[in-house]
Amino acid sequence: MFERMTASGFPDVREGHGCVFGFIDLEHGSRLTDLADRAGLTKQAVGEAVAELQQLGYLERVPDPEDGRAKIIKLTPRGVDAALTGRRLFAEIENDWAARYGEERVASLRECVEEIAAGYLGAASGGLGPVRADQRLTGATASPS
Repeated sequence: MFERMTASGFPDVREGHGCVFGFIDLEHGSRLTDLADRAGLTKQAVGEAVAELQQLGYLERVPDPEDGRAKIIKLTPRGVDAALTGRRLFAEIENDWAARYGEERVASLRECVEEIAAGYLGAASGGLGPVRADQRLTGATASPS
């Protein structure tokens, strides 16, 4: 995946950034606490990824219009390009797997992994529940706030 990201012009995106790119609302941005909850990680861990991505020019922090004390983490235009490229590449990988192993097997694999992730994230966050389809890396649409 990351070789493909490098070839697509994003050589500085790495695995640890998935906790942001995989869960951020592409259109409106997300609060750090929401990203951490969705990723099943601590605010500190996600905060480190956010700080790095901000330094690399993929993110910006803007005031939350609903709460002046809070910040919204938003993708810059480069960040949107990287997020959409990653989702496209992941979909291509899944399509390659489907061609090689069969669509039903890949769909079963995805279903199983999603169940495992939902159980893990639910347990890790005290009941967050399953990851929504619009939060997956394969979707090209923004997730609702």
